[in-house]
Amino acid sequence: MAAEQSNVEDTRHPFLLSVQEVEARYKTSIDSGLPEDKVKALQEKYGTNELQIAGAIPWYTILFKQLFNAMILVLIFAMALSFAVGDWVEGGVLVAVIALNVSIGFWQEYGAEKKMDALRALSSPSANVLRDGKYTVIPNADVVPGDIVALKMGDTVPADLRIFEAMNLTCDESSLTGEAMPIEKTTANDIMSDKNAGTLATSVAEVQPADRTNMAYATTIVQKGRGRGIVVAIGMKTEVGKIAATTGKKTRKPGRSMNYKKYGKSQPIKGAARRIIDFLGKFLGLTEGTPLQRKLAVLSYILFACALGLAVVVFAVNKFSVPPEVAIYAISCGIAIIPESLVAVLTITMVVATKVMREAHVVVRDLSALEALGGVTNICSDKTGTLTQGAMIVKKAWLPFSKIYTVRDSMDPSNPTAGTVTCPEQADPEGEAAARDYDQERSALAIKFDVPEEKPNQSQPEPAEPAEPEAQMTPELRMFLLSAALCNLATVRYDESHEGWKTTGEPTEIALQVFTHRFQLGKKSLEELGWQQVAEFPFDSSIKRMSVVYNAPENNEAGISTENSVVFTKGAVERVLDLCSHVGTGEAQQSMTEDLKNTVLDQMTDFASQGQRVLAIAYRPYEGRYKTNPKADPEKREGDESGRAALESNLVLLGLAGIYDPPRRETTPAIHECAQAGIKVHMLTGDHPETAKAIAREVGIIPSDLGALGAEFANSMVMKATDFDRLTDAEIDGLADLPLVVARCAPETKTRMIEALRRRGAFMAMTGDGVNDAPSLSRADVGIAMGSGSDVAKSAAKIVLTDDKFNSIVAAIREGRRMFDNIQKFVLHLLCSNVGEVILLIAGLAFRDGSGYSVFPISPLEILWINMLTSSFPAFGLGREKASAEVMRKPPQDKKRGVFSNQILVDMVVYGTLMGTCTLMTFVIVVYGRYDGELGHDCNNSYSDSCIPVFRARAAVFAELTWLILISAFEFKSIRRSMFQLDPESESTFPLFKDLYENKFLFYSVVIGALSVFPTVHIPVLNHNVFKHTAITWEWSVVVGMTILFVAGVEAWKFTKRALHLFDEVRVVPGKWSQGEEGSRIKFGKSMSFTSMKSIKSWRSRGRSSTVQPQV
Repeated sequence: MAAEQSNVEDTRHPFLLSVQEVEARYKTSIDSGLPEDKVKALQEKYGTNELQIAGAIPWYTILFKQLFNAMILVLIFAMALSFAVGDWVEGGVLVAVIALNVSIGFWQEYGAEKKMDALRALSSPSANVLRDGKYTVIPNADVVPGDIVALKMGDTVPADLRIFEAMNLTCDESSLTGEAMPIEKTTANDIMSDKNAGTLATSVAEVQPADRTNMAYATTIVQKGRGRGIVVAIGMKTEVGKIAATTGKKTRKPGRSMNYKKYGKSQPIKGAARRIIDFLGKFLGLTEGTPLQRKLAVLSYILFACALGLAVVVFAVNKFSVPPEVAIYAISCGIAIIPESLVAVLTITMVVATKVMREAHVVVRDLSALEALGGVTNICSDKTGTLTQGAMIVKKAWLPFSKIYTVRDSMDPSNPTAGTVTCPEQADPEGEAAARDYDQERSALAIKFDVPEEKPNQSQPEPAEPAEPEAQMTPELRMFLLSAALCNLATVRYDESHEGWKTTGEPTEIALQVFTHRFQLGKKSLEELGWQQVAEFPFDSSIKRMSVVYNAPENNEAGISTENSVVFTKGAVERVLDLCSHVGTGEAQQSMTEDLKNTVLDQMTDFASQGQRVLAIAYRPYEGRYKTNPKADPEKREGDESGRAALESNLVLLGLAGIYDPPRRETTPAIHECAQAGIKVHMLTGDHPETAKAIAREVGIIPSDLGALGAEFANSMVMKATDFDRLTDAEIDGLADLPLVVARCAPETKTRMIEALRRRGAFMAMTGDGVNDAPSLSRADVGIAMGSGSDVAKSAAKIVLTDDKFNSIVAAIREGRRMFDNIQKFVLHLLCSNVGEVILLIAGLAFRDGSGYSVFPISPLEILWINMLTSSFPAFGLGREKASAEVMRKPPQDKKRGVFSNQILVDMVVYGTLMGTCTLMTFVIVVYGRYDGELGHDCNNSYSDSCIPVFRARAAVFAELTWLILISAFEFKSIRRSMFQLDPESESTFPLFKDLYENKFLFYSVVIGALSVFPTVHIPVLNHNVFKHTAITWEWSVVVGMTILFVAGVEAWKFTKRALHLFDEVRVVPGKWSQGEEGSRIKFGKSMSFTSMKSIKSWRSRGRSSTVQPQV
């Protein structure tokens, strides 16, 4: 914005000011609003109320990015050199190669951006504002500071508001602050400081946004009630706007400043030099992008340097006399060392992967994220809506003295017909079948313990505990449900048109209303039976309870007298419990005592430790009929405060309701699969620490028994954001391990966690759906947003989950790892052929014809044909290989080495040398074994009788090299296992054909490629004029023999690696405890663990380093 939205005299945040002070600052009136004639000037001053978040990337930016890819730059240089020496055919072929690579990358990334347009959410389209004393609905973008905005249930807050009127007003701020529970709004400026307990806040730094209860924030939702507020910030000045700005903000690296006054006279030169280096690094792809992209950029320039070196070698051999023939030979060496199809193969492999991901509800916005997924070591996840459903459900209900009702097999917070409610039958203490504690029957005075006869005769092991029966209606339960249903503003109904259940209201009340509907005692049905509301005392955050007064109908099933009204109350347990004089109903009712209070509080603690928010439900018969107007506005407070206090006294406690935000069913096994794959899951949430800890236990992020892992580790597993933020970077780095759960997170806390992980060498993914997740989504190596999340979050992320499920993240990582493994395979396939070609051409410098020029053992167009067509399609096939069974049981890839591991580099040299040696031997056998070394004259340019030996030898080399490259694709289906036994679990004695045919694309690519050699070699004119070879006969036997020799050599090297354990792959070594293991074992009947537990030390090591020790 062009202007700051505060005045010079008083820069305090509006939440610290009184309503009158805010009115004066923004020159508005809470009674009449802004004058219309001032609105235009304010719009010119502050701009429109819109978030400046990144939209679709322009097409020309995408094209520029593809055109200046590192490999493409090398190909462009080779193309220019070809045209410069007049080799139009090779130059034209390189133009086609460049166009193909750029087109594939451009259309895929452009298509991904188009798909994202459909996912970008829109802000609230309109706002109800007061101007010139009249309310009018205007576009959201036209709201200006000083506007008076009226809010009602269901509205999206259009801008940041200072609330001055609140009638039962609560807002869902989970998308902004991460707080799962709706926030009750107040109007006073008596906000207490978070840092100095018991004192009023005096600065912004003392209070987190979630605790500024007299503020309503842009993009949040009004859950219930109504209210009004003064607009104090719009657009990018709102809290959500600040987060959006942080997401897109670019920070300059240290040392790039050119300020000589601050850093000295030499700083401008140093700063400029570093900026130039940064620009060149970015332009050349050496400093930006994923590890694979940077590695390929380095590879491109290494190969480019090698090509120049080879050209120098060619020139030196020819004593730096460079006629066109020598230049063409040098270009051939350069073309031979560059894998022209690598960019196209890599891009198409990623395109196929994105289609697979889309079927798994994962939309990839940036192709680079796919490769990055394979290296993820840590996932930092939001809780609400990601690990959990983001909805409330009553899980347990406790009725005094005897029973706990449990909702089972229901994860749908809106559907009262899903699942069942069970309750254990109360034991009969007088019955003979009652359980007895036989050990208590032993005589303490006897020398010999007498064990009752029944005990030894009991069968061992004890029979399984019978399933709890479904709950039956009782008078106690009916009263509990009656109070929960009527003291409630939510609605639950079945929508016939949509064939589903629809709810409105605050999530906690919806959960209670759904629970009452399970017993056909919903509020609507009760009111249809004659229950009549006569008063309402709305929920008040200061007393944390709500009450209603009802008149009962005649002959009601609860047996309540119609002569008296009934008060129903619900609220925080501690607040309601202090008002209760009795506990229970009917004959079991007892007077409240300290022991009973402790019993209730113990039960509350038990529910809370299970991640539940606990509410107390109570009632009391009112003496006589409550006198009030039954048609009064239910949002108006009935009676004065003293009347309410009298009404809510001498209550009878009916029970407790435990309400929780249920984890997604698939979350726990997904977390355990991450643990098996060497990936740690961290939960960063805005929830209360106890709730966060309980949910983390339930989904398996932390163990049920923290003490089992040692005091030091247990203490650091769960931290409050205030404690984490208080630590310096050095203190955070000194922790034994970073916390797995951080509660009460602010956006800055999440980004600090990301940076702390990065300092430990981690490669992290951040998942989330709220606005508050956007900064960490953009800063993480892989940002993963939810499809139902905010526009800001999706714009900051590289990947969007359309189904919002955590297990889709695991599917994405599995696909990323599969793709990474396959990239290694086809990179090896392409580069080892380049090594073989270079060896062949360098050795070919020794073959001199009658003119003294070196003779090509293989022509430039033969090289391009092999590199672009013969090897490309098998490489595509290798990219489609299915994931191995061990793909999620290996640690993440080493991001420092990336694709080019030691094994890949050594294999490339071994197989390339073997390939070059075989083809060179073939050329020598044909020319020197049959034709006595006759190399002819000018055989690099045209065909003549003197060139027959060279042309026949070239044809044999071309055919052989083609077959070797095709056969190597089969060999590289597994980098370690024999081609003849790819599946270790196969029971077949000779599974070769079955294993090779499994990947049909690869199989037919190899078969068709092998057959294509015959027409290429034998078609007249084409063979002489284009490929510079001729038809062959007996040479085919040499080709076949050398192919068999190559296969034997590859198999021998693989056997050597296995026998000597060279480059053995490491596996994840589980520690004493693995994330998700307990929940997977309990919920799914068996553990998903793949090996015995070793030590917690190895598990901890994954937090400090990406290296995982191999199993012994």
